[in-house]
Amino acid sequence: MLRTLDIVLIIIMTAAAAVTYTIKHQAENKLEEIRRLDAAIKLEEDTIDLLKADWALLTQPSRLERLAAVFAADLQLAPTPPTQLAQPSELPMLRAELPLPEPDSKAEDGIAAVIEADRIKTGSVAR
Repeated sequence: MLRTLDIVLIIIMTAAAAVTYTIKHQAENKLEEIRRLDAAIKLEEDTIDLLKADWALLTQPSRLERLAAVFAADLQLAPTPPTQLAQPSELPMLRAELPLPEPDSKAEDGIAAVIEADRIKTGSVAR
């Protein structure tokens, strides 16, 4: 005859088996998700490698030189002379650094100062 303890142990074993199966099923689902993500990562890495190879092919100096020669009439490229290079200190002052007219001066003098300030060539160097 079955005693109460036997029935309780059977229920506990059944519950433990159900929990074990649930955990195993969840682990298999996670493993499948990991495999799917690994495949997606591998595909992205392969795509990146392909794009890097394509970029290396497109930026070959010999290819660019050949294209520049073919489209020389359209591009009108010329080497940059060393005198064309400038240091930031050689650039004209920013418009924000222009001297403002004094407020107590006559209105006509203020307008003339603004007009004169507008004739100054300014640069747009970020500091």
